[in-house]
Amino acid sequence: MPITTEEVNPATLDIDTLATAQILERISDQDALVAPAVRRELPHIAQAVDLITDRLQRGGRLFYFGAGTSGRLGVLDAAECRPTFNTPPEQVQAFIAGGTRALVSPVEAVEDDEAAGRAVAEEVGVTADDAVVGIAASGATPYVLGVLRVARSRGAATIALVANLPSPMSELADVTIAPLTGPEVIAGSTRMKAGTAQKMVLNMLSTASMIRLGKVYRNLMVDVQPTNRKLRERACRILQTAVGLPPDEAQRLLEATSYQVKTAVVMALAEVDVDEARRRLTHSGGHVRKAIS
Repeated sequence: MPITTEEVNPATLDIDTLATAQILERISDQDALVAPAVRRELPHIAQAVDLITDRLQRGGRLFYFGAGTSGRLGVLDAAECRPTFNTPPEQVQAFIAGGTRALVSPVEAVEDDEAAGRAVAEEVGVTADDAVVGIAASGATPYVLGVLRVARSRGAATIALVANLPSPMSELADVTIAPLTGPEVIAGSTRMKAGTAQKMVLNMLSTASMIRLGKVYRNLMVDVQPTNRKLRERACRILQTAVGLPPDEAQRLLEATSYQVKTAVVMALAEVDVDEARRRLTHSGGHVRKAIS
Protein backbone atom coordinates (compact mmCIF):
# COMPACT_ATOMS: atom_id res chain seq x y z
CA MET A 1 0.00 0.00 0.00
CA PRO A 2 1.58 3.34 -1.02
CA ILE A 3 1.90 5.82 1.86
CA THR A 4 1.90 9.38 0.57
CA THR A 5 3.26 10.87 3.79
CA GLU A 6 6.41 8.74 3.37
CA GLU A 7 7.15 10.02 -0.14
CA VAL A 8 9.78 12.60 -1.02
CA ASN A 9 8.37 16.12 -1.45
CA PRO A 10 9.59 17.67 -4.72
CA ALA A 11 9.02 21.18 -3.33
CA THR A 12 11.70 20.74 -0.66
CA LEU A 13 14.40 18.68 -2.38
CA ASP A 14 16.96 21.46 -1.90
CA ILE A 15 15.89 22.56 1.58
CA ASP A 16 19.24 21.60 3.06
CA THR A 17 20.97 24.19 0.83
CA LEU A 18 18.79 27.16 1.78
CA ALA A 19 19.28 30.07 4.14
CA THR A 20 17.22 30.08 7.33
CA ALA A 21 14.57 32.48 6.03
CA GLN A 22 14.14 30.39 2.88
CA ILE A 23 13.80 27.16 4.91
CA LEU A 24 11.03 28.76 6.91
CA GLU A 25 9.30 29.99 3.76
CA ARG A 26 9.25 26.44 2.33
CA ILE A 27 7.83 25.07 5.59
CA SER A 28 5.23 27.83 5.68
CA ASP A 29 4.26 27.17 2.05
CA GLN A 30 3.62 23.53 2.91
CA ASP A 31 1.72 24.41 6.10
CA ALA A 32 -0.63 26.53 3.99
CA LEU A 33 -1.89 23.29 2.41
CA VAL A 34 -3.19 21.95 5.73
CA ALA A 35 -6.29 24.06 6.35
CA PRO A 36 -7.76 23.44 2.86
CA ALA A 37 -7.17 19.70 3.30
CA VAL A 38 -9.05 19.75 6.60
CA ARG A 39 -11.86 21.84 5.13
CA ARG A 40 -12.41 19.25 2.39
CA GLU A 41 -13.11 16.72 5.16
CA LEU A 42 -15.82 18.79 6.89
CA PRO A 43 -18.67 16.47 5.77
CA HIS A 44 -16.87 13.50 7.34
CA ILE A 45 -15.96 15.49 10.45
CA ALA A 46 -19.64 16.44 10.83
CA GLN A 47 -20.65 12.77 10.61
CA ALA A 48 -18.10 11.94 13.29
CA VAL A 49 -19.32 14.74 15.58
CA ASP A 50 -22.88 13.46 15.28
CA LEU A 51 -21.74 9.94 16.20
CA ILE A 52 -19.74 11.23 19.17
CA THR A 53 -22.57 13.46 20.40
CA ASP A 54 -25.06 10.61 20.18
CA ARG A 55 -22.83 8.33 22.25
CA LEU A 56 -22.08 10.99 24.88
CA GLN A 57 -25.75 11.89 25.20
CA ARG A 58 -26.57 8.30 26.03
CA GLY A 59 -23.91 8.28 28.75
CA GLY A 60 -21.08 6.78 26.72
CA ARG A 61 -17.48 7.86 26.41
CA LEU A 62 -15.18 9.32 23.76
CA PHE A 63 -11.86 7.50 23.35
CA TYR A 64 -8.78 8.53 21.37
CA PHE A 65 -6.16 5.88 20.54
CA GLY A 66 -2.90 6.50 18.72
CA ALA A 67 0.87 6.04 18.67
CA GLY A 68 3.73 8.52 18.53
CA THR A 69 2.70 12.01 17.43
CA SER A 70 -0.87 10.90 16.79
CA GLY A 71 -1.19 9.44 20.27
CA ARG A 72 0.27 12.53 21.92
CA LEU A 73 -2.18 14.78 20.08
CA GLY A 74 -5.08 12.63 21.25
CA VAL A 75 -3.88 12.83 24.86
CA LEU A 76 -3.56 16.62 24.56
CA ASP A 77 -7.09 17.05 23.25
CA ALA A 78 -8.60 14.78 25.90
CA ALA A 79 -6.70 16.53 28.70
CA GLU A 80 -7.99 19.94 27.61
CA CYS A 81 -11.65 18.88 27.75
CA ARG A 82 -11.80 18.79 31.55
CA PRO A 83 -10.75 22.40 32.30
CA THR A 84 -12.44 23.84 29.20
CA PHE A 85 -15.77 22.01 29.30
CA ASN A 86 -15.83 20.55 32.84
CA THR A 87 -16.17 17.02 31.51
CA PRO A 88 -16.07 14.14 34.01
CA PRO A 89 -12.66 12.37 34.01
CA GLU A 90 -14.09 9.25 32.38
CA GLN A 91 -16.06 11.00 29.61
CA VAL A 92 -13.13 11.81 27.28
CA GLN A 93 -10.09 9.54 27.51
CA ALA A 94 -6.97 9.04 25.43
CA PHE A 95 -4.46 6.21 25.22
CA ILE A 96 -1.07 6.15 23.54
CA ALA A 97 0.88 3.05 22.57
CA GLY A 98 3.55 2.58 25.22
CA GLY A 99 1.57 4.32 27.94
CA THR A 100 2.52 7.45 29.86
CA ARG A 101 6.25 7.01 29.18
CA ALA A 102 5.60 7.42 25.46
CA LEU A 103 4.34 10.97 26.03
CA VAL A 104 7.84 12.27 26.67
CA SER A 105 10.12 9.59 25.21
CA PRO A 106 9.99 7.61 21.96
CA VAL A 107 8.69 4.07 22.46
CA GLU A 108 8.25 3.42 18.77
CA ALA A 109 8.22 -0.40 18.64
CA VAL A 110 4.98 -0.63 20.63
CA GLU A 111 2.94 0.77 17.74
CA ASP A 112 3.55 -2.51 15.89
CA ASP A 113 1.84 -4.54 18.63
CA GLU A 114 -1.76 -5.18 17.57
CA ALA A 115 -2.34 -7.39 20.60
CA ALA A 116 -1.50 -4.43 22.87
CA GLY A 117 -4.18 -2.38 21.15
CA ARG A 118 -6.72 -5.15 21.60
CA ALA A 119 -5.75 -5.48 25.25
CA VAL A 120 -6.16 -1.81 26.13
CA ALA A 121 -9.56 -1.62 24.37
CA GLU A 122 -10.70 -4.65 26.35
CA GLU A 123 -9.24 -3.28 29.59
CA VAL A 124 -11.17 0.00 29.38
CA GLY A 125 -14.30 -1.94 28.52
CA VAL A 126 -15.30 -0.33 25.23
CA THR A 127 -19.06 -0.78 24.68
CA ALA A 128 -21.70 0.04 22.08
CA ASP A 129 -22.36 3.30 23.94
CA ASP A 130 -18.85 4.60 23.25
CA ALA A 131 -17.18 6.43 20.36
CA VAL A 132 -13.63 5.36 19.47
CA VAL A 133 -11.32 7.53 17.37
CA GLY A 134 -8.25 5.80 15.98
CA ILE A 135 -5.50 8.25 14.97
CA ALA A 136 -2.61 7.32 12.67
CA ALA A 137 -1.06 9.20 9.77
CA SER A 138 -0.32 5.99 7.87
CA GLY A 139 -3.76 4.53 8.52
CA ALA A 140 -2.08 1.19 9.13
CA THR A 141 -0.66 1.28 12.68
CA PRO A 142 -1.18 -2.23 14.15
CA TYR A 143 -1.80 -0.94 17.71
CA VAL A 144 -4.68 1.22 16.46
CA LEU A 145 -6.01 -1.53 14.21
CA GLY A 146 -6.21 -3.80 17.25
CA VAL A 147 -8.25 -1.17 19.11
CA LEU A 148 -10.63 -0.63 16.20
CA ARG A 149 -11.23 -4.34 15.74
CA VAL A 150 -12.32 -4.71 19.37
CA ALA A 151 -14.41 -1.52 19.23
CA ARG A 152 -16.15 -2.59 16.04
CA SER A 153 -16.90 -6.06 17.42
CA ARG A 154 -18.59 -4.47 20.42
CA GLY A 155 -20.74 -2.07 18.42
CA ALA A 156 -18.95 1.16 19.35
CA ALA A 157 -18.96 4.05 16.89
CA THR A 158 -15.59 3.85 15.13
CA ILE A 159 -13.82 6.81 13.53
CA ALA A 160 -10.51 6.73 11.68
CA LEU A 161 -8.38 9.89 11.49
CA VAL A 162 -5.70 9.23 8.87
CA ALA A 163 -3.52 11.03 6.34
CA ASN A 164 -3.51 8.34 3.65
CA LEU A 165 -6.12 6.61 1.51
CA PRO A 166 -6.91 3.81 1.09
CA SER A 167 -5.99 2.50 4.52
CA PRO A 168 -6.67 -0.59 6.65
CA MET A 169 -8.12 1.63 9.38
CA SER A 170 -10.77 2.93 7.00
CA GLU A 171 -12.08 -0.60 6.54
CA LEU A 172 -12.82 -0.79 10.28
CA ALA A 173 -14.38 2.65 10.67
CA ASP A 174 -17.93 3.93 10.43
CA VAL A 175 -16.46 7.27 9.35
CA THR A 176 -13.03 8.03 7.93
CA ILE A 177 -11.56 11.54 8.20
CA ALA A 178 -8.61 11.85 5.85
CA PRO A 179 -7.10 15.31 5.37
CA LEU A 180 -4.61 14.49 2.62
CA THR A 181 -1.73 16.88 3.17
CA GLY A 182 0.72 15.07 0.88
CA PRO A 183 4.44 14.38 1.34
CA GLU A 184 6.06 16.08 4.30
CA VAL A 185 8.71 18.81 4.20
CA ILE A 186 11.10 16.19 5.57
CA ALA A 187 10.07 12.83 4.11
CA GLY A 188 8.09 10.77 6.62
CA SER A 189 8.12 13.39 9.40
CA THR A 190 4.38 13.24 10.04
CA ARG A 191 4.70 15.41 13.15
CA MET A 192 4.56 18.26 10.61
CA LYS A 193 1.66 18.65 8.13
CA ALA A 194 -0.14 15.42 9.01
CA GLY A 195 0.17 16.17 12.73
CA THR A 196 -1.05 19.74 12.25
CA ALA A 197 -4.08 18.47 10.35
CA GLN A 198 -4.81 15.90 13.08
CA LYS A 199 -4.65 18.61 15.75
CA MET A 200 -7.12 20.75 13.79
CA VAL A 201 -9.53 17.85 13.35
CA LEU A 202 -9.33 16.85 17.02
CA ASN A 203 -10.09 20.45 17.99
CA MET A 204 -13.20 20.27 15.82
CA LEU A 205 -14.34 16.88 17.08
CA SER A 206 -14.19 17.78 20.76
CA THR A 207 -15.29 21.41 20.48
CA ALA A 208 -18.24 20.80 18.17
CA SER A 209 -19.37 17.84 20.27
CA MET A 210 -19.26 19.91 23.45
CA ILE A 211 -21.19 22.73 21.79
CA ARG A 212 -23.84 20.20 20.79
CA LEU A 213 -23.96 19.01 24.42
CA GLY A 214 -24.68 22.52 25.72
CA LYS A 215 -21.21 23.25 27.10
CA VAL A 216 -21.14 26.62 25.30
CA TYR A 217 -23.50 29.61 25.48
CA ARG A 218 -23.08 32.01 22.57
CA ASN A 219 -19.35 31.49 22.05
CA LEU A 220 -18.48 31.42 25.74
CA MET A 221 -17.15 28.43 27.69
CA VAL A 222 -19.80 28.59 30.41
CA ASP A 223 -18.86 25.16 31.73
CA VAL A 224 -15.27 26.21 32.44
CA GLN A 225 -13.81 24.56 35.54
CA PRO A 226 -12.27 27.43 37.57
CA THR A 227 -9.57 25.49 39.39
CA ASN A 228 -7.06 28.32 39.74
CA ARG A 229 -6.95 32.12 39.97
CA LYS A 230 -6.59 32.63 36.22
CA LEU A 231 -9.64 30.50 35.50
CA ARG A 232 -11.67 32.14 38.28
CA GLU A 233 -10.91 35.51 36.73
CA ARG A 234 -11.88 34.11 33.33
CA ALA A 235 -15.14 32.81 34.80
CA CYS A 236 -15.93 36.30 36.06
CA ARG A 237 -15.21 37.83 32.64
CA ILE A 238 -17.35 35.19 30.92
CA LEU A 239 -20.28 35.96 33.22
CA GLN A 240 -19.86 39.71 32.72
CA THR A 241 -19.80 39.25 28.94
CA ALA A 242 -22.77 36.86 28.91
CA VAL A 243 -25.14 38.97 30.98
CA GLY A 244 -23.67 42.48 31.12
CA LEU A 245 -23.06 42.58 34.87
CA PRO A 246 -20.53 44.78 36.67
CA PRO A 247 -17.59 42.89 38.21
CA ASP A 248 -18.82 42.98 41.81
CA GLU A 249 -22.26 41.60 40.91
CA ALA A 250 -20.72 38.89 38.71
CA GLN A 251 -18.45 37.92 41.59
CA ARG A 252 -21.42 37.71 43.96
CA LEU A 253 -23.32 35.37 41.64
CA LEU A 254 -20.30 33.15 41.13
CA GLU A 255 -19.77 32.80 44.85
CA ALA A 256 -23.46 31.96 45.29
CA THR A 257 -23.14 29.14 42.75
CA SER A 258 -19.71 27.85 43.90
CA TYR A 259 -18.31 29.21 40.64
CA GLN A 260 -20.72 27.39 38.35
CA VAL A 261 -20.74 29.91 35.51
CA LYS A 262 -23.62 28.30 33.66
CA THR A 263 -25.85 28.40 36.73
CA ALA A 264 -24.93 32.04 37.34
CA VAL A 265 -25.81 32.93 33.74
CA VAL A 266 -29.27 31.38 34.08
CA MET A 267 -29.83 33.12 37.43
CA ALA A 268 -29.06 36.49 35.89
CA LEU A 269 -30.87 36.10 32.57
CA ALA A 270 -33.96 34.29 33.88
CA GLU A 271 -34.01 36.27 37.13
CA VAL A 272 -34.32 33.16 39.29
CA ASP A 273 -32.57 31.87 42.40
CA VAL A 274 -29.80 29.30 42.38
CA ASP A 275 -32.05 26.30 43.01
CA GLU A 276 -34.41 27.23 40.17
CA ALA A 277 -31.48 27.87 37.84
CA ARG A 278 -30.09 24.41 38.56
CA ARG A 279 -33.52 22.82 38.11
CA ARG A 280 -33.91 24.50 34.72
CA LEU A 281 -30.48 23.40 33.59
CA THR A 282 -31.20 19.83 34.60
CA HIS A 283 -34.52 19.91 32.75
CA SER A 284 -32.89 21.41 29.62
CA GLY A 285 -30.03 18.93 29.52
CA GLY A 286 -27.52 21.64 30.42
CA HIS A 287 -28.42 24.00 27.55
CA VAL A 288 -28.46 27.64 28.73
CA ARG A 289 -30.68 28.93 25.89
CA LYS A 290 -33.36 26.36 26.71
CA ALA A 291 -33.06 27.02 30.44
CA ILE A 292 -33.62 30.75 30.14
CA SER A 293 -36.58 30.40 27.75
